[in-house]
Amino acid sequence: MSPLHRGRVGLFVTCLVDLFRPTVGFAAVRLIERAGYAVEVPVQTCCGQPGFNSGDRAGARRLAEAVIAAFEGYDHVVAPSGSCAGTIRVHYPELFAGDRVWQPRAEALASHTHELVAFLADVASVEDADAVFDGTVTYHDSCSGLRELGVHDQPRRLLTNVEGLTLVEMRHPEVCCGFGGTFCVKYPAISTRMVADKVADAAATGAGTLLAGDLGCLLNMAGRLEREGRPMTARHVAEVLAGMADGPPIGRRA
Repeated sequence: MSPLHRGRVGLFVTCLVDLFRPTVGFAAVRLIERAGYAVEVPVQTCCGQPGFNSGDRAGARRLAEAVIAAFEGYDHVVAPSGSCAGTIRVHYPELFAGDRVWQPRAEALASHTHELVAFLADVASVEDADAVFDGTVTYHDSCSGLRELGVHDQPRRLLTNVEGLTLVEMRHPEVCCGFGGTFCVKYPAISTRMVADKVADAAATGAGTLLAGDLGCLLNMAGRLEREGRPMTARHVAEVLAGMADGPPIGRRA
């Protein structure tokens, strides 16, 4: 299939992927291109979520305007992050409510912005990522992906068709890991307790790998796993689906 057959996708890389785990971005490109789309990565900035969540609406608007201008020409905008995709899809229209110029542009961009795995499953109708992973995994549902975008069944459907992979569910896969962007800075004691409970739940499954679709969650959980000396490792779900899970896991050096 020609990569131009199904349209142009603008990849919103996200700050954390760019700075801490570029492999996730390359995995996203591979998956989207396999689904038949041309992928472009325009010059971009933060989506504005930290400012938006902290009450800096003016700063968030400035960043959001830059994102809208950079991405509004694409057929689809895809982010390997439920929190960034949720910010654009759910909160941009709210941020520009009542603005006759920017609200329509924000709503138009929101209408075709997707979290990566939801895009693959729901828009591109991918059923099998043609991947191999030898091991048992468990999956953490990030708050924004699950609650704002309804991402739940999609990663599980795709993981089920990964050759060699066994998926074992946690007792509470939907419970927050405690990261929450600035939440972990403002409430460190609560955040620490939450991530400790989360990794205990994950480790109780007996899985060797903890997967999720948000790098913020993964960095938080990977750090706790390492501090507790647990043998479980963490990876972004895109790395497994793209067949790029052979490098060092998140939070560990080669």
